[in-house]
Amino acid sequence: MKHGRVTELPEDFWIPIPLDTDNITAFSPFLIPQDHLASSATYYGMAAYMLFLFTAGTSINALTVACTMQNKKLRSHLNYILVNLAVANLLVACVGTFMAGCAFASRYFIFGPLACKIEGFVATLGGMVSLWSLAVIAFERWLVICKPLGNFIFKPDHAIACCAFTWVFALIASVPPLFGWSRYIPEGMQCSCGPDWYTTDNKYNNESYVMFLFCFCFAVPLATIVFCYTQLLITLKMAAKAQAESASTQKAEREVTRMVVVMVLGFLVCWMPYTTFALWVVNNRGQPFDLRYASIPSVFSKSSTVYNPIIYVVLNKQFRSCMMKMLGMGSGEDDESSSTSVTEVSKVGPA
Repeated sequence: MKHGRVTELPEDFWIPIPLDTDNITAFSPFLIPQDHLASSATYYGMAAYMLFLFTAGTSINALTVACTMQNKKLRSHLNYILVNLAVANLLVACVGTFMAGCAFASRYFIFGPLACKIEGFVATLGGMVSLWSLAVIAFERWLVICKPLGNFIFKPDHAIACCAFTWVFALIASVPPLFGWSRYIPEGMQCSCGPDWYTTDNKYNNESYVMFLFCFCFAVPLATIVFCYTQLLITLKMAAKAQAESASTQKAEREVTRMVVVMVLGFLVCWMPYTTFALWVVNNRGQPFDLRYASIPSVFSKSSTVYNPIIYVVLNKQFRSCMMKMLGMGSGEDDESSSTSVTEVSKVGPA
């Protein structure tokens, strides 16, 4: 769009690059293929990747929920939170990833403006539940291993309350764009929807919403995760030092250290691109950028529906054993003896 020609923002979309037209509606991502933004090969490549994420994300998260329902031994307080994470991932995979895959295959958002708002809301809601679930898992591990509250026992009721907490906080973060604080519009290559990072100085107040998301939905969970896992590692090192001759304790410390590093990196891989991109756009209005790269944050956040369950579920020995048994790939004989290293170390943590 030539600068100075258009003063009114379209209600349902915004293409944040210069287009040589007086009528931006003619380039609406709800009406025509967006071939002016990227090649067809790029769109089809993205569609194939979305199909992979939809298939893998739906399968592994549905298996997690089904496996928990079938095996009573998996219904522990920590696993309630893992199932909550799986449900959030299913929501993103079945709605956000599926619709984005269809849109990339068509090279424009074929479902229309209303569906864009629904997809943006559901994907944001599921993503926020997933994000806060990761923080809750870290908080739960801190309570159980470091025992800051003494002999306080984290019970299933507490886990259910924590799960409800993640949905309440996720709604607080995802509902505002439906009522005018920011808005859900096509993002990046215009084939998936999310909050409006692009426009400024308008009735949507996008800048304040972006800062709200950064503080409330990134900085706070990240600080919680870093604090809790740092305390966990300190506790494990103290336990390992106190039992220097115990090979099992030393092994547990090494394994948990690796696991913590993977968990923190997984969080950053999922949410750092989105946060960095949104803050860059807000603070660099008018600077040109390639919309193909602007699609990367959405891709990384949707990819979390696959790698989060791998980190938190498949690497859990009990879950893995029960899943293999459910798929007919194992006998599950080691179910009772299988336990995570974190659980083992909790036995030698502070009293």
